[in-house]
Amino acid sequence: MSVTELLLLLPTAIVALIISWNFIRTKRRRTHNLPPGNMGWPFLGETIGYLKSHSATSTGKFMEQHISRFGKIYKSNLFGEPTIVSADAGLNRYILQNEGRLFECSYPRSIGGILGKWSMLVLVGDMHRDMRMISLNFMSNFRLRTHLLPEVERHTLLVLRSWKENSLFSAQDEAKKFTFNLMAKHIMSMDPGKPETEQLKREYITFMKGVVSAPLNFPGTAYWKALQSRTTILKVIERKMEERIPKRNDFDECERVEDDLLGWVLKNSNLSTEQILDLILSLLFAGHETSSVAISLAIYFLQGCPKAVEQLREEHDEIRRAKQEPGDFGLNWDDYRRMEFTQCVINETLRLGNVVRFVHRKALKDVRYKGYDIPRGWKVLPVFASVHLDPSMYDQPQHFNPWRWQTTGGRGSASSTPSVTTSNYFMPFGGGPRLCAGSELAKLEMAVFIHHLVLNFHWELAEPDHPLAFPFVDFPKGLPIKVHHLHNHNHHDPIQE
Repeated sequence: MSVTELLLLLPTAIVALIISWNFIRTKRRRTHNLPPGNMGWPFLGETIGYLKSHSATSTGKFMEQHISRFGKIYKSNLFGEPTIVSADAGLNRYILQNEGRLFECSYPRSIGGILGKWSMLVLVGDMHRDMRMISLNFMSNFRLRTHLLPEVERHTLLVLRSWKENSLFSAQDEAKKFTFNLMAKHIMSMDPGKPETEQLKREYITFMKGVVSAPLNFPGTAYWKALQSRTTILKVIERKMEERIPKRNDFDECERVEDDLLGWVLKNSNLSTEQILDLILSLLFAGHETSSVAISLAIYFLQGCPKAVEQLREEHDEIRRAKQEPGDFGLNWDDYRRMEFTQCVINETLRLGNVVRFVHRKALKDVRYKGYDIPRGWKVLPVFASVHLDPSMYDQPQHFNPWRWQTTGGRGSASSTPSVTTSNYFMPFGGGPRLCAGSELAKLEMAVFIHHLVLNFHWELAEPDHPLAFPFVDFPKGLPIKVHHLHNHNHHDPIQE
């Protein structure tokens, strides 16, 4: 056969290959028993509907309608990719427990673009494990007891002492001030109120607006401004690194250098400068944003539940009265361990408010679950909010009921006590190998803040407000509250110092 004849046959061969490839793809697709669902518009899919703002104490109309029509596991097209959405408690747990084997973290590219390619949120495999281990070692149980607890209390009091009688302010802004100052001190030893700290806070606010915005990177957009702020924030972190580097080999300064996370990383890791910068930025983001939202939600839910506030006051007044030494005013670890009902309030706040509503994963292999197939390469979204608000899992799930978390005694009915099975599917901090490294610190922050809040203040909403999911949880009006000081002449009052 001549070259000319081969060239004439080439288009026919190409067409045949295309037809064969499409046949193979169609046959392969047909072998998958995909869950029911709707793929929506080309490229956009159903993303706009999925991300539409709704009450944070509900799953939203999109999820409600899809679960009602297709069941708790359904297919969709979200964030530009074919996706399996799971409101199924068992599948969610299965996905998180099989991280790195069957599933892998897979956030949209825009998240990595703004948080950095070395951010713990987007890293996978050994690098994520190493970064997470650094965080866990620094936030160990020993450091929580000896170092972080006093710092958490100190920063709590700094905020609450500024609350004047009958003053009206944004509780959300106050919670953000508390968590930002704490994390800036905890991570880089930056003192609250100092010009450098305040500048970093302003840049961080701009940065956060870009994280929750559409990833449109051209001048004037929130995303573009956030990238500019990211550059400024990284310069601050790098400057703090340079201050510590000469002291790395100074024995007398070793203990002081390790007082913050940045110094600890410089001394105890081999990370590159770029890796350290992204790590510090991602921890500042995670440690500030989620904790401030959780505290705001607690303030919101408690103002609507006087019975819970009354029981909290009883618990914390007993802790305060148990102080033996005249000068023993600060909380210690034993005090924290005695905050049993407080932990119920924290659990219920996280269950009903759902600070982290869902996470992004990708199937590494073809997976079959309950007769459905999850094809390799498809995105998977475990939706925690749908499980936490599922009436088959929790009695009256839209009702704030901290007593449901009491295992014995208490004021809750036996029917409201969560079963062991239900508790296994309670995932406010994720689960598996990617369980939030700062979960214990976050609960400590909430408990200490609640301790001083209920002992010193009565508060009420100054105007109606309600948490919305954007999908990040936020209060549209900033949760405006009015406070009244509770005067107790029988005990020392650290708020009045």
